Amino acid sequence: MTRDSAREHSKIADPRGIIDRKALTRTLNELAGWSGYTPKSQGEVLAVFKAAHAHGWDEIRRRFEAGRLTGPEATRAHAHLMDQLIRTIHDFADRWVYPSANPTTGEALTIIATGGYGRGELAPFSDIDLMFLLPYKMTPRTEQIVEFILYMLWDLGLKVGHATRSVDEAVRLAKDDLTIRTSLLEARWLWGDQELFGKFKKAFWEDVAEGSGMAYVEQKLAERDARHDKMGDTRYVLEPNIKEGKGGLRDLQTLIWIAKYLYRVTDMKQLVAEGVFTGDDMKLFEKAENFLWTVRCHLHYLAGRPEERLNFSVQKDIAGRLGYRDHAGTAGVERFMKHYFLIAKDVGDITRILCAVLEHQHKKQAKRFRLPFFRFSQPDVPGFKVDGGRLTVDGERAFADDPVKLIGLFHAAQKHGLDVHPEALRLVTQNLKLVDAKLRRNKEANRLFLEMLTGKDPVITLMRFNEAGVFGRFIPDFGRVVAQMQYDMYHVYTVDEHTIRAIGLLEGIETGRLKADHPVACEVISEIQSREALYVSVLLHDIAKGR
Repeated sequence: MTRDSAREHSKIADPRGIIDRKALTRTLNELAGWSGYTPKSQGEVLAVFKAAHAHGWDEIRRRFEAGRLTGPEATRAHAHLMDQLIRTIHDFADRWVYPSANPTTGEALTIIATGGYGRGELAPFSDIDLMFLLPYKMTPRTEQIVEFILYMLWDLGLKVGHATRSVDEAVRLAKDDLTIRTSLLEARWLWGDQELFGKFKKAFWEDVAEGSGMAYVEQKLAERDARHDKMGDTRYVLEPNIKEGKGGLRDLQTLIWIAKYLYRVTDMKQLVAEGVFTGDDMKLFEKAENFLWTVRCHLHYLAGRPEERLNFSVQKDIAGRLGYRDHAGTAGVERFMKHYFLIAKDVGDITRILCAVLEHQHKKQAKRFRLPFFRFSQPDVPGFKVDGGRLTVDGERAFADDPVKLIGLFHAAQKHGLDVHPEALRLVTQNLKLVDAKLRRNKEANRLFLEMLTGKDPVITLMRFNEAGVFGRFIPDFGRVVAQMQYDMYHVYTVDEHTIRAIGLLEGIETGRLKADHPVACEVISEIQSREALYVSVLLHDIAKGR
């Protein structure tokens, strides 16, 4: 057993209870030892592999549903099952199907797990991504072994993404294609020539990654933003996509890719030593990762396929599996979904934390990292400062010295058309306890809030205000509807998201932006005596749902 294999075993309790590679190899050797590998024994060999796969898969599911495995642990167990199967299939092909007494150096082959599988994470019905790495060109025998492995996996009913490349080809393609580069960033030696794998990893870091860190970060964040736009750019839809949606697993994985590319860490916990995350930040990351993976595994097992959307039809079942029970006035499924949306918000908080630290650490570089936002003139904003076109505060004690700035930051950003700096948002999160009864009674704070509510593009401002956690603390009744699900077929968003979007519709009617859709409303709104009262009434129209 290699050191890598031993490390894999140490992460999984009773790994041989899932799959015993030595016992599987003995069974196959006994089967082939009678007469070799023949068309007659081909079906028997496939049956042995099918039985091993089915036993392991069922055992992982049994442990998970019995509460013996968390979501991340189940994904590692599924990856371990596939690792051992692929190694055994390779060895069987090498010994019995295409034996060679003296294989040449040109026949060296390294099997590499890539993508999420390379990271050691495999959801119950996820694809398996493999790269067969060669020293030179493919030899006839190597091609036969690769084909045998792939056909065996396909016959097991698995969906396999695969590529066969030399080191030079892999490096060239990684330079040209962001998706391939990210997949190979996760590359993990699985079986075969370890020296060849080491050569590939060295070439990847030296020829692909070196000097391209900040460009990679900007590309991955732009890719994330495009994905969010495609999915509706909100994490508060009532049937969220747990993988691709805003605040889902793909957002967490984007952070993992950025961390690996910039800091070359193998475990996110190493970011604490790097000064990127605090211990509390890491706990927040692990909590989100554990919850999302656990929900995703339940979703796959219930659907019996790679389903990623948390539909109404499965929400109650998953809520029950996770122990959410009905209480007076609140259904278990509503509590489960509220927890989901709060976790999705945590993912946004973690993203802001990482972006803030990256900005700070790379500030002195010639090409300074920034979120996709550019501005050529810096406006003067009293009480705040503008850094790279984004609004921030003067220092870490800015909010402690003047808590009204917790409201004023978002008011000033709205007034001047600025984005809010991620470092400022991080400080807001750290100072939320300052939003207390005294601040709620403060006349200036209330004036600023009312101007935000009735100002230009209130949706953007109120979304930021809500995401930062200030909205729900400043107006506690609103805080009780944050991430609250409306479990019916008539609403698309959570109560807080629905309310903010309703305010946006009111602003569209008032400005005439929605005249084509609401001509009468746009005509009569000018006769309203108090626009502030109208906006406040829309803000409060669903507020009692939190009681």
